[in-house]
Amino acid sequence: MHASESPDPRSRPAPVPFDAADPAFLDDPYPAYAALRAAGPVHDHPGLGLPVAVTHAACSAVLRDRGLGRIWTDARPETELAAFNLLHRNSLLEREGESHTRLRRLVAAAFARGHTERLAPLVRARATALVGDLVARVRDGEPADLVGLVAEPLPVQVIADLLGVPDDRRAPLRDWSDAIVRMYEPDPGPAAQRAAERASADFVSMLRDLVAERGAGAAGRPSVPCGAEHAATGAPGGDLVGDLLAVRDSGDRISADELVGTAALLLMAGHEATVNVIGNGVHALLRHPDQWRRLVVDPELVGTAVEELIRFDAPLQLFERTAGADTTVAGYRVPAGGRIGTLLGAAGHDPAVFGEHADRLDVCRSPNPHLGFGAGVHYCLGAPLARLEIVEVLRALVRLLPDAAPAGNPVRRPRFVMRGWSKLPLTASTERPSAH
Repeated sequence: MHASESPDPRSRPAPVPFDAADPAFLDDPYPAYAALRAAGPVHDHPGLGLPVAVTHAACSAVLRDRGLGRIWTDARPETELAAFNLLHRNSLLEREGESHTRLRRLVAAAFARGHTERLAPLVRARATALVGDLVARVRDGEPADLVGLVAEPLPVQVIADLLGVPDDRRAPLRDWSDAIVRMYEPDPGPAAQRAAERASADFVSMLRDLVAERGAGAAGRPSVPCGAEHAATGAPGGDLVGDLLAVRDSGDRISADELVGTAALLLMAGHEATVNVIGNGVHALLRHPDQWRRLVVDPELVGTAVEELIRFDAPLQLFERTAGADTTVAGYRVPAGGRIGTLLGAAGHDPAVFGEHADRLDVCRSPNPHLGFGAGVHYCLGAPLARLEIVEVLRALVRLLPDAAPAGNPVRRPRFVMRGWSKLPLTASTERPSAH
């Protein structure tokens, strides 16, 4: 659509009636989302400083519209956020057009060397071991924290395995990721900015050392071409960093800063999304014991259940795009340079797509066209690996702790954009679920 087709601005709905910092809203944002969907597909939000799409159709349109993109502008003050800006300026997520296409081809070609398949046995072993430790504590009569013991450590270890980070350099990765993603929340504040810059600088330094080591080791290694012929014949390399260094596209190679930005994106997106899907998902399942029992009785449903958990309580609630030219979304005018957000949690509960029972958890729901991994040209390259991690955790929990039950009060992270739990204690139910 063109800007001329947009309606009279005076006909726009009233401002969005939620405060993104309100604990009651953070506890359960979905009734507020339902009210917004009933009022219209796109709404101004003065508190967030941008309009937000709330229906599945409008959110999908924002994500797929090539005129709406991730146009990076350095965070300010630039001199105090140099490393943070370097990571994002060189990130695949923050590029559009030919720059995005070029970098995505290079990264996709490296991923095509079978890294998810290579890591599958290791992911399964790590998930089983972590869940086994949690179960041992529960069987000893001690409540055990799913987030601290399983959800947090697993994705950090898997991303480190993917990138080839040595064991003695892995300890800070979780804290670095957490500090950097705090910047995505509304009004993070000066202390969060300083912590994000420190974490970014440390991460950049570690990654540059890693790239230098891999580059020296790959000096005599043949380059890997982009394209179908490589995907069909290439065998997995030792790690993704080495393969990124080896990939070429018509003579073009990934730059050192682009490789650092790619690695940072994998850590932040891969870690945060997986942690929060596991925490949000298990919390939802235990609040709906009939759905948990379905998985205990039929573990083959785990794959379908993972898609439902991503939909039901989205780990990423808000995703922003910027208009490269005047455009409209569901009748709402977005001027060139203007931003618009998608409320993915609202899209996931839209009855127009998920039926009259969209607010129910249903581990058998299929099809399930959630937008949890994005859509269009920015669809998440790491989605297969994230799915693998979540599946293996659920399989291990269902098998090793079929009588799982909540223990005490979980602690929610006080964040809107990245929705999740900081503590989710589990115990064993006094009544073991039937396996028949």
